[in-house]
Amino acid sequence: MQRGINEVMGSNQVFQPNKNLKLFVFGDNYADTGNMRHGAVSWKSPYGFTFPGKPSGRYSDGLIATDFLAKVLGAKSPHLWRTHGRSKLKLNRGMNFAFGGSGVYDSPAEKSTNMSIQVSFLVDLFLAGRVYTYDDLSSSDVALLSYSGNDYFGYIAENPKFAAYPAFVQYIVDDIKQTLWKLDGLKFKNIAVTSLQPIGCIPHYTAASSFKSCNESYSELVELHNRLLKNVVAKLNEEARLRKKGQRNFFIIDIHKAFMTVLKKKGENPKVTLKLSILNPSCKVFPVTGSTRFKDMLKPCCDGDCANVDSKGAKKYSLCDDPKSAFFWDDFNPTQEGWKSIYSVLGNPLTKSTSTKG
Repeated sequence: MQRGINEVMGSNQVFQPNKNLKLFVFGDNYADTGNMRHGAVSWKSPYGFTFPGKPSGRYSDGLIATDFLAKVLGAKSPHLWRTHGRSKLKLNRGMNFAFGGSGVYDSPAEKSTNMSIQVSFLVDLFLAGRVYTYDDLSSSDVALLSYSGNDYFGYIAENPKFAAYPAFVQYIVDDIKQTLWKLDGLKFKNIAVTSLQPIGCIPHYTAASSFKSCNESYSELVELHNRLLKNVVAKLNEEARLRKKGQRNFFIIDIHKAFMTVLKKKGENPKVTLKLSILNPSCKVFPVTGSTRFKDMLKPCCDGDCANVDSKGAKKYSLCDDPKSAFFWDDFNPTQEGWKSIYSVLGNPLTKSTSTKG
């Protein structure tokens, strides 16, 4: 029997959606809830093992960052662009334009759409005037740009030495800035972007140590990315203030800090309440309870070539006994329980990001 999202997240731990807030999501596999074509790995078993019990297009065993953020903000779950982008009817909730594997560049391997083009999809909807118009955006609506570093993975493979990284990181962050500018031009009042998680701690890189420790070789890249991103957000807020364009609020959702907190504490009861004073004028407090202690922090539950089989149909991966015991689902993405723990520790950092410009 399939369970609803409220039951999975704990109906006594989340509040009913705020019908006045729409969430618009752009980005990659940390945010995609089903836009990739059905041939993508996210549509193959065992993805969706925990929720909804079958593949749903999410890059995890169940719910992901978009689902938890929507609940925290009180928004209804965003419509998928893949299924609703050509609607002829007005929609009263936001839309998810994210594609797994996306980044600044197009990803031929994943056949995903880069983030800048994703924003153009929303512009097209506004111009068509069927699904949304510019006037449909309210001061409480939120635009999220999720970036988990897909551009870096291929670049690192080809350029293993740090000396080559700074110029490339600057290029990536500059492109993210351009995308944030585009969202600003669409009259969003609240524009969020995620910091870059500690990529040296994902199983793709911890496999070299048999999943025993993070690879610190990429710490400088991550630190540089997040420092440049912080400067970009501060500058965008200052420019908005000088232009006197009304209330504009660019902020960073500090995924990096949340990842590190969970990894250091191994997910042990990181219960924190999230108070989003700007996004929720009522200033209500909404608790999200994190996981108990994870058994394997750096080893993925779906270990190997997840969801794929060889020519004889034999699985090219192994699955852990209980996804709740693992923080990571596959080589790149957290489990549902992992995402739940991440959002359980985003309270204070997220409050600061949404209440402090720059």
